[in-house]
Amino acid sequence: MAMVSHDIAPSREMLAEAIAGELARQGARQVDIEALVDVIKAVIDRPAEPSEGRRPEELNATNDD
Repeated sequence: MAMVSHDIAPSREMLAEAIAGELARQGARQVDIEALVDVIKAVIDRPAEPSEGRRPEELNATNDD
C-alpha cells in the first residue's frame, strides 16, 4: 500500500469511493462513509508533529553543536 504525501492528499471523493468499494467488498452494511472520510481527511490534513532537534527560531550563529 502506498504512503500518501501531504502534498498530494486524496480528495474527499477519492476517499469515499475507495472506502465504499472496500466496505462493499467486505459486505459491510449501514456504514457512515462520510463520517469515515471526515476522520481520514482530518488525519491527512493535520500538520506534522515537530521533529526532534532545534526549531528554526532556536538557532543562531553560535549553534555549532
